[in-house]
Amino acid sequence: MGIEAKDFSLDLDLLAYSGIVFSPEQRAALQTSLVVKKNELQDRQFLYSSDCINWNMLTPASDEAKELSPQCQGRFTGDPSHDFDVTKYTVSNEDTEEENVEEYKSQLREEERLAATLWKIEQDAIIIPRGSYVLQPNGNVERNRTFEGLTIIESGKLSNYFHFREPISLQQKSLIHRATLDKSLHFLDTIDEDVPKGWSVQYERGSGLVQIRSLKWPGMAFFHIPETNRYGSLYCGIGEENKDLPFML
Repeated sequence: MGIEAKDFSLDLDLLAYSGIVFSPEQRAALQTSLVVKKNELQDRQFLYSSDCINWNMLTPASDEAKELSPQCQGRFTGDPSHDFDVTKYTVSNEDTEEENVEEYKSQLREEERLAATLWKIEQDAIIIPRGSYVLQPNGNVERNRTFEGLTIIESGKLSNYFHFREPISLQQKSLIHRATLDKSLHFLDTIDEDVPKGWSVQYERGSGLVQIRSLKWPGMAFFHIPETNRYGSLYCGIGEENKDLPFML
């Protein structure tokens, strides 16, 4: 489970519209333990827990873990020290006309796999509304304290939401196109340009709540209350990417 939300208890109520529901015991344990951790940590950090009470710092994923994680077979066990057997194949045709397929056996600890999976979810499915963060002249990205939310109409368009990570597709656009953008607000990739398209948008409570779900990572849900600065997201899944998505659309 991963969470990115301003007010944990109230935001859980809003995320319930996406089918994410916790028992009273789970909510109480998470509320207490996460408040303590929030007061201890200043910067954004990833933690993991098996009981919703005791939390451990998660070391950022290594390049090797990012490469091996998609090859892991089987679900997470709950044991950070569990080793997954991974088979890696490489194809080479150096100095020969025929391709040679080489097989390598390796292992990946569950804790490393978890870090790599969270990194991938962060790259693919953590999103923010347009205008909620700004790019300062010095290059720093900061929360926009004057953000008052998207309008009802704006909140239903995927073009008004950004991936909250380093831009990829934006850098590939022409200089002429980038010159037309407001660099202080449009400095990230919009999710409507994802290939394949991997999002569903739905209004709840009339038009008082917008829910956006990731089709690529089932269990990732985002919410925004139009015309307010309230938004957040939560991932509650088994850590498996929907690799059939290109064939579903």
